[in-house]
Amino acid sequence: MTTDEDGSPCAGGDPYALALRTGHGPVYLRLADGCRIRMPVHRWYAHPTVADESVLNRCVGPVLDVGCGPGRLCRALLGRGVFALGVDVTPRAAAHTVALGGIALCRSVFDRLPAEGGWQTVLLIDGNIGIGGDPCALLGRCIQLTTPAGLLLVEVDPDDVEGHYTARFEDTHGYKGPPFPWARLGAPALHRIAEDLALSITDQWSYGHRRFLAVGRQDSASGPR
Repeated sequence: MTTDEDGSPCAGGDPYALALRTGHGPVYLRLADGCRIRMPVHRWYAHPTVADESVLNRCVGPVLDVGCGPGRLCRALLGRGVFALGVDVTPRAAAHTVALGGIALCRSVFDRLPAEGGWQTVLLIDGNIGIGGDPCALLGRCIQLTTPAGLLLVEVDPDDVEGHYTARFEDTHGYKGPPFPWARLGAPALHRIAEDLALSITDQWSYGHRRFLAVGRQDSASGPR
């Protein structure tokens, strides 16, 4: 595979890498069932929206931003004086976060991470509940990363869906990236998975078409923070 100077796949071979390189799309997530979802590239590089602010206002540091992309949320938290670390498997995403003033590691959430068990808040925003294609495994891993009183702030699909897919990024010119496992999860499915993992939904809210839930351990859940 041909790569950029930072080791990322070259633009012509990976539409996601191109979107990160240019800061604009369109780039789509194509699921194996044929569904095509346009990715909000403009939002990744813009100032936090009102919906984003509703998440940031609930963050207690230190914060781990899983699948941080260019790092708009972890950079915003640092600007508020809240320590936040981004992690992303894409080298260009982590590099952009650092270049724009954030702190990030190019690493999977399933790899060994700093301060395991010491994070007060873990973010799974912008559909990142789909990472790895197994939301149960992802939530189980993320709750391991938090303190006993820590929370996961999760953005779910606005629809009542629960699906596991092979996915690719694609653009309007026919370029496709490599396949990877992904999932879509609505609020009802997240409630069921949380119950299976002995976790509790401590808060839920919506802004426009975006929907969020806070998830914590049942023995430490004490209502919304």
